[in-house]
Amino acid sequence: MFLTSFPAGPFQANCYVFSLDGRRCVVVDPGVNAFDGVKQIVDQRGLQVEAVVLTHGHPDHVGGAADVADHYGVPAYIHAEDRELFDPSLLGDIAAQIIERFGVNHVEPAHVRELVGGEALELAGIAFTTEVAPGHRPGCLLWRVALPEPLPQAPELTELIFTGDVVFAGSIGRTDLPGGDDDAMRATLRDIILVLPDTAALLPGHGPETTMARERATNPYLQDSYLR
Repeated sequence: MFLTSFPAGPFQANCYVFSLDGRRCVVVDPGVNAFDGVKQIVDQRGLQVEAVVLTHGHPDHVGGAADVADHYGVPAYIHAEDRELFDPSLLGDIAAQIIERFGVNHVEPAHVRELVGGEALELAGIAFTTEVAPGHRPGCLLWRVALPEPLPQAPELTELIFTGDVVFAGSIGRTDLPGGDDDAMRATLRDIILVLPDTAALLPGHGPETTMARERATNPYLQDSYLR
């Protein structure tokens, strides 16, 4: 297995390159200015990109999606509710300023696959399941991967979950942007996040990786005092 990430663009959104067989890979959330970093990793490892998968539609997570997907001739997968954010006119003034300032090629990839959550997909030989987790955005998706064998460095882990901006190490995604919904986020945390096994590794859209066990014990937004 090969998994690496780097923070891309002005908001330092995590972009992941993930391969199970060491030959084929997916790119998760190639955001603003992510293309060069992706290409460097792919070239150094001799990987074949087979898909771009997106946790939601904010520019800091999809700003490089067309660059990556179209360069490698692969589809980009996104929730149907968030596909609309490829239209710059729907992003608001701040996002438009970011796109202009950093020269983002904010266009829809040539090949887009819409999802609704609950899909089982095999991409680059990786068995993903998707789960819709609204609150930060209506189209937030968790991308879950059951590990086929224990990791030598962390044998207690049984799955990887790319969480986007739903939950971070010690925090959660904000709900005050267009499409955000505080009640929906609380429901997601109660009914989806807290149901995840403690043996899951959480790979968030910003900041360091963590585990469900750690977040259950320490994340203030996963406690009854917040969720009530």
